[in-house]
Amino acid sequence: MTGRRADGYHLLDSLAVFPPVGDELRAWPAATVSLTVDGPFRAGIGESGDNLVLRAARALAERTGVGLGVQLVLVKSLPVASGIGGGSADAAATLRLLARMWNLGLPASDLSAVGLALGADVPVCLDSRTARMGGIGERVEPGPALPPGGIALVNPGEPIATIQVFAARHGIFSPTADLPDRWDDVATMAADLRAFRNDLQAPAIGLCPTIGKVLAALATRRDCLLARMSGSGATCFGLFPTPETAREAAGQLRTGGWWSWGGALTF
Repeated sequence: MTGRRADGYHLLDSLAVFPPVGDELRAWPAATVSLTVDGPFRAGIGESGDNLVLRAARALAERTGVGLGVQLVLVKSLPVASGIGGGSADAAATLRLLARMWNLGLPASDLSAVGLALGADVPVCLDSRTARMGGIGERVEPGPALPPGGIALVNPGEPIATIQVFAARHGIFSPTADLPDRWDDVATMAADLRAFRNDLQAPAIGLCPTIGKVLAALATRRDCLLARMSGSGATCFGLFPTPETAREAAGQLRTGGWWSWGGALTF
C-alpha cells in the first residue's frame, strides 16, 4: 500500500494475476432474482441479500432499470474470506453474465462503476487479466506480461476479516513498485518481486499465526522461488518454475484441513 486517504480508504499498488482456478456461476431466466449456493465451500456463505452475487445482480438491475429476473447458481470451490478475490470475481462474473443475458449493451466503464461500488477488487476481476491495481482499486492498468510457470495456492482453513487486517496495519507505507513490461522466466519474476512486500502480511500473521506456518511450508517445497501472502490473507502463494512443480507442492500441502491448488500461473 502506498498511502491512506482522508476517508480511511487505503491506496493500493497491487499486481493481480488470474490462474485457472475459481468458482462457477450458472444462470437461467426467471421472474425474480434469486441465488442458490453449492460446492465444497457453500457453508461459508449465505444466499441472503448481502451475498456479493445477489448484490451485483440487484445493483446492475437498479443501474439499468431492467425489469428482468434470473435464477443464479454459484458453485463455491474457493475458500471464503481468503484474500484471493473469490467473492469479487463472483460479483464480476455476475455483472458480465447478466449484461449479456439481459442484452444491456453497457460500456465497460459502466460495468466497472457498478463493480467498484460493490468492492475495490471487482473492477480488476471484470477483465480477469494480469493487471496493476491503483487508487482504492478503481485504477486498473495492464500488468507485466507473465512467463510460463506455476503457482501454488494454500489456505489454512482459517477465515480472516479484511477490515481487521487493515485495522491492525501500522507503520510506513511502501513506495510504488517499479516493474518491467514483461518477465521472460519465473526466476526473474520472483527475484524482482522479492524486493517488494505485502504490507498486510505482518498484521495478518499477528491475527492468524498459521499464515506464518503456511508461508514456511511453501518456502521449503522443492523449487519454490518465492512465497508470499495473497491480499489480506489467509491464502498464501508460491511461485514455481512449471505448473507441474506447483501441482506437486500443492498436493504435498493438502493436509490437516489446509486447502491447496497448483497449476499454471495464467490461463
